[in-house]
This record gives sequence, C-alpha cells and structure tokens, in this order.
Amino acid sequence: MTDELYQAEGQDLLAPPGAPSGGAALPAGKAGWDSFHQDSDLMREVADPLRQERVARVREKIDRLGIEYIYYQYVTITGRVLGKSVPARHWEQNARKGVQTWIGGIANLTIDIRGDLIGFSANDGECLALPDPETFCQLPWEKKVARVFCTLFRTLDEPENPGSYFECDTRGNLKRFDREFREKNNGLHLRVGMEPEMLWLRPTGEGLRSFEGISKPNSYHIDQFEATRRVWMKVSEYAQAMGLDMIQGDVEDSPGLLELNFAFDDVLATADRLTTYRQICAEVARQEGLIACFMAKPIMGVPALGCHHNCSLWYGGEKRLVPTVDGELPGMEEVFTYNKGGVNAFENTEGGWIPTELGRHALGGALKHIGALTALGACTVNSYRRFADIGQWAPVGADWGLQNRSCSIRISSPDRFEFRAVDAMVNQHLFCGALLKALDDGIRNQVDPGPPEGRNVAEVLKAGTEELKTIPLNLYEALEALKSDDFILEAMPGRLHELFDKLKRDEWQRFMKEITDWDFERYMDYLP
Repeated sequence: MTDELYQAEGQDLLAPPGAPSGGAALPAGKAGWDSFHQDSDLMREVADPLRQERVARVREKIDRLGIEYIYYQYVTITGRVLGKSVPARHWEQNARKGVQTWIGGIANLTIDIRGDLIGFSANDGECLALPDPETFCQLPWEKKVARVFCTLFRTLDEPENPGSYFECDTRGNLKRFDREFREKNNGLHLRVGMEPEMLWLRPTGEGLRSFEGISKPNSYHIDQFEATRRVWMKVSEYAQAMGLDMIQGDVEDSPGLLELNFAFDDVLATADRLTTYRQICAEVARQEGLIACFMAKPIMGVPALGCHHNCSLWYGGEKRLVPTVDGELPGMEEVFTYNKGGVNAFENTEGGWIPTELGRHALGGALKHIGALTALGACTVNSYRRFADIGQWAPVGADWGLQNRSCSIRISSPDRFEFRAVDAMVNQHLFCGALLKALDDGIRNQVDPGPPEGRNVAEVLKAGTEELKTIPLNLYEALEALKSDDFILEAMPGRLHELFDKLKRDEWQRFMKEITDWDFERYMDYLP
C-alpha cells in the first residue's frame, strides 16, 4: 500500500494546512513555514536521500518477511525501552512524520517521593519518535513483529526550537556526539565491546529475595555452563537473528551469572546491540519462567554484575556484512554490518602495553573526568554495593593500570582499555556520549594520565596505610562530582542533566528514608 492511500487518515504533522501530502515538497510562502521548518533538524533528516532509500528498503523487507506490526522504540534517560506498536502498513507515513509520544516518557513517567511527576506535568505536549530505518529488524520469537530504534525530535508546532533534536534523547545525542568526535579528530572514532554480565534466577517462592541462581558460582565450569544450555542457546540464537555476532560465553563466580559476549563495533552500533541483548534476555526469561536480573549487586559476598566497556580508537576501516543467520536477512543489512579493519590509534605497535601518545592522552581525559563518568556508569544506589564489597573484582582506584583489575581503567590488552566503573544497570548511550567528551578533552588538551598503578588498590585500602584517590563510593558523591564537571555536562544538554539529577537524587532520598533488615539487626537491641 502506498502512503498516499492512507494519508487521509490525519493531517500530516510535517506540513501546514493545505500543503500537498505524500511527501511532496512544501510550497513556499505559507506564513514562512517552508523557509522556517525545512531548515529544522527533523526536516533535514526526513529529506536525506540515503534515509529515503533505506525507507524504501524497509518496505521491501516488510513485504518479504510478512511483518504485520512494528515496535517504534526509544531509550529513556535511565536506559529503559519505551515506544509504540503500529501496524506495518503505516510504515511510509511514520517514516516521514514520526510517531507522536508524550514528552515525559523520556524520564520514565516517574513520580518523585512527594508524588509529583519528575520534570514534566500532565499538560506537557508530545515529541516525535522518528524511526531510523537502518535499525529495522524482525523479532525472532514473533516473526510477524519487527522493531526499529527511533530518534526523538520536538514537534513543529512548538514555540521554541520547533523540529529540533530533543536534547534529552540519550541515543540521539550519542549519534551526534559520535559524528562530532569524528569531525573534530580527522575521522578518529571510538569502537567499543561491552561485557553484559547478568544473573539468571529461578523463583523459589513469594517475595523479592525468594530466588536461586540456575547455576552454581563455579567460574568457567563447563558442567555448570551445560546446565544452563537451554537458556544460553536460546539467547544466542535470538541474538544472532538480530545481528549480534556472538563470540563466546561462560558462567562466572556468582549464582546464575552468565556472560555472553558479542563482537565489538562502532560505539552507537554496540550500544544499540546491548539494548537489543537485554530485550532478548527479558523475552527468554518470560518463556522459561525465570528472572533476567541486571541489578548491579543482588548478592553480597560474591562478585557483582559489571558491564565493562572495552574501548579502542581507530582511523579508517570498512563496513562489512557479517551474516549471522542463513538465507534472507531478517532485517536491514546495516543491522548485520560491522566496522572492520583500519588503524588502531590506541595500540603501540612497537611492542609493550603502554599505549600510543594519543592513547595516553585519551586515558588522561577519562581519568580527569572519572568522578562524573562513574556517576553515569554506576548510576544507582545499588551500584555502590559493588564497590563496597572490596576484593570481589570491582574497581575502587581512580587510576589506570596494566592488567590491574583494582583500577577503574585497565589496559586489558595492548590494543584497548577497559573502563571498569560501569555496571549492568548503565544507560550505555548516555555513558558513551560522556566518554566521548572526556576522550576528546584528553586528546585535544594532551592530558597526561600519569604512570600506571602497579599496586592492588583494594589491598592498599584494606591495609589503611596510605591515602589513595578513589572513585565516588556512593551515589550522592557521584552526583556531586557530575554536577561540578562542566565539561561532562556538555554531554547532557538542555534539560538532560536536570532530569537525570532529579531522578537520581529522588532515588537517593528514597534510599535514605528506607529502614532495612540491616537496621533492625544492628540497632534493635544495641543499647543499653
């Protein structure tokens, strides 16, 4: 069905009254609409010839795959996935004018401790979720349904900045920050591999703590990995059907801890794939009657759930198709494409593990902003249980080291660095946008990271013999570090930092007003 056949369902939001429908050019002279709105971010995006070609290819995929519904999804400030389902016959119309959604969804429609909506009121308007056609992919567990990621825009009838990028859209921000980083640094770009640790839990009764892991905490034990085979095979099959090039998996040293890794790629592609991976795990958990847990520290005394970001900086490379399934690709070719080759500008090819000068400056930028980055990488009250459980593999030192897991930044191989102060609850789009800003600061201002730390920082802290610089050790400290870092706040434009800060300080306040089992156990008969 062509767009023109059902355009009459409603007025096109991208055209003034009386303008032609069906994507035709707007006539000049209608109250300045043409000159004013055609120059907006939204209209430039819609008019991009590459995008238009991709929109047409999505229609071909819809017809060949028998897609009946599409999830138009976007990522909120905290990393949740929101959106709407629309019949696939409306694809062309939605690809041109977007899908309207309430603007406060970006903050999870959250009520604060006083009972007020955080950041928005019920009378606030809409924003537009414009689909990115290159992300279109069929859901392997329900093949009549596909998903597409969206970029958020202000509507064209807003009095201020109509049609502009919605600055609280963390995924849309990452797209732009990545492009700006490349332009400022002669094509240099960030590639990232993420380690999605998580627990697979089996309910054992009523209550939040009534669960057990589906495996024993025996790291890398093949017998325990075999015990979880039904789960990890289903996750891997679904992941490969959605463009994730799965490369390895294992059980680790917490009950039910599975880590299934997929190949690294350019930063936005990897961030999108982590969101897809989480959605896949949630679906498999529903099918199997399990709990897919990404909470950073569900169990004390055993290792927590990190999401280490393995980072490298590259010039060049080429997009190569990695067909992870046989036959007809169940989505756009771009979903199954990875950036391969090029020159790794971080790796010192003359030998040794000390990175290149550019790589050292990049590390310097990350360390300069380590407090603010920790606030975004470890963004919940529970995140800091991970750091408090010293000796369970989590970092505490605000420094870098060669194969030193007690440091927040570890050179894990001569060709990359691992940012460790980030956990499974991270909004990776938000964190990576800030990381790009920090790396750019380090490179452009030639920030020296100092010598690598060779000591075990956790052991030095336990000994208490000297003071060491640490990352923030609770959410309040982290939020204060973020608030005072003007450079990283550039990665949180518009109202983004305000909303993030309100969400997280409300979380901290709720935590401080909670009486836990620990309080009773410690203080109930403390005196006399």
